[in-house]
Amino acid sequence: MTADDATRKSAGNDGPSGATSAPATPGRAELNAEIARTAFQRKAVSRLSVAEIHDLASTFFRERGYRVGKTGRPGQLFVMGPAEGALPRVTGEVNVQANVGRGQTQLIRLDAAGEKLGPTMADFHAHLRAQRRAGNETR
Repeated sequence: MTADDATRKSAGNDGPSGATSAPATPGRAELNAEIARTAFQRKAVSRLSVAEIHDLASTFFRERGYRVGKTGRPGQLFVMGPAEGALPRVTGEVNVQANVGRGQTQLIRLDAAGEKLGPTMADFHAHLRAQRRAGNETR
C-alpha cells in the first residue's frame, strides 16, 4: 500500500478507530421537539390481572387503528401507528408490573408520543380510572 492509498483510505475518518461521523440530520431537532410536545406519560393502578390489562389495552388500541403486540419483556406491550404530525411513526408502551404495594395490585405505566397516540393513551388512562371508580374490577 502506498502513501497515497493510505491517505485516501483515511480521508473522512474521525480518528484512529477509522469510524466515520454520521452527517447531522437537519430534522432531528424538529422530531425531538414534536416528541416532547406530544409526549404522554402516566401511571395507574388496577386490581385486574396482568392478562386482563393486556387484553383490555390490546382491544382498546386495535379498535383505534394501532398495532399492538407483546415485547420481549414480561408485562410489556408495544403500540405502533403510522405517521402523525411531524413524526414518521408513532410508538407507545403499556408496561404492567404485578403485585406492587398490596397483593393483587398492578402498577401500569403508560408512555406514548404522537399527535393522536398521546391523546389516545390519555383516553386509555381515563378508561382504566373509570373502570376502577365504577367497581368493574374483579377481586
